[in-house]
Amino acid sequence: MLRRDLLKALAAIVAVPAMAAEEKSASVYLFSYFHKNGESGLHLAWSDDGLMWQALAGDRSFLKPELGGRLMRDPSILRGPDGRFHLVWTTGWKDRGFGHASSLDLIHWSEQTWVGVNEKIEGANNTWAPDLYYDRKSEHFYIIWSTTIPGRFPETDKEGDHNHRMYFTKTRDFKTFSEARLFYNPGFNCIDGTVIEVDGKPLLIFKDERLKQKRLRLAFADAIEGPWSPPTEPFTRDWVEGPSAIRVGEYWHIYFDHYTNPQFYGAVRTKDFKSFEDISEKLKFPPNPRHGTVFAVEPGVLRKLQQAL
Repeated sequence: MLRRDLLKALAAIVAVPAMAAEEKSASVYLFSYFHKNGESGLHLAWSDDGLMWQALAGDRSFLKPELGGRLMRDPSILRGPDGRFHLVWTTGWKDRGFGHASSLDLIHWSEQTWVGVNEKIEGANNTWAPDLYYDRKSEHFYIIWSTTIPGRFPETDKEGDHNHRMYFTKTRDFKTFSEARLFYNPGFNCIDGTVIEVDGKPLLIFKDERLKQKRLRLAFADAIEGPWSPPTEPFTRDWVEGPSAIRVGEYWHIYFDHYTNPQFYGAVRTKDFKSFEDISEKLKFPPNPRHGTVFAVEPGVLRKLQQAL
């Protein structure tokens, strides 16, 4: 009898981590976004197939902006190796830094902190669309954003109302950051860079911001700090921005914000980053979402969000 009870107890102990592992492997998808000009803060939606998206908490805000211009545009969320979620965002149209906050559950957030990456750079006009990437090789978080610095690239100063290039800083702890450095210069005005890891290497997706362009392109590298390849040909329709990509089954979905009338969220899918299929007509998003990030979580995280507000 004692032996039988002991076996039952051991089986129960073994079953707990097995169930947890099974739950963690069955991912669902979350989407961070903002409304209008970003005054209301962080909004979240969820999906179990990457196509049909539903707003969480009745589309109410999970975090209100407190820094800089009091906006929360372009919210980028990434989960670190310790399980903590990190959020960075554009705090204002002409601010010289970006905002950061962190959370274990996407409900209760840390104090919002200001990261003034452009404060010492003379002439820096803005700090747009900071985007998070974790480099497993160096164990650093990279934050990539776009800035116009008049006179820095004079050969393309007349290609639009801005002359952006992409820059980066890196950190291990979101307390100490490296100095801002040039991340990617494709030879023209560009914004909204996001990096994903594909087959162990970083891949950059970004917006060609030149007049009469406004489409997404790719660049490739063997390491996060480059050197990066020349840009590919565009692979999306016109007037899109804010790319975010994630693996859904056998495809990579690259989501984008079609920001002119009619404003909608769309996507292309690809298996090889060479051929692309527009699947925008298959998608359904909450009303009027703007430039955000798609990421995967285990169902337990979603359940807590559904019960939160």
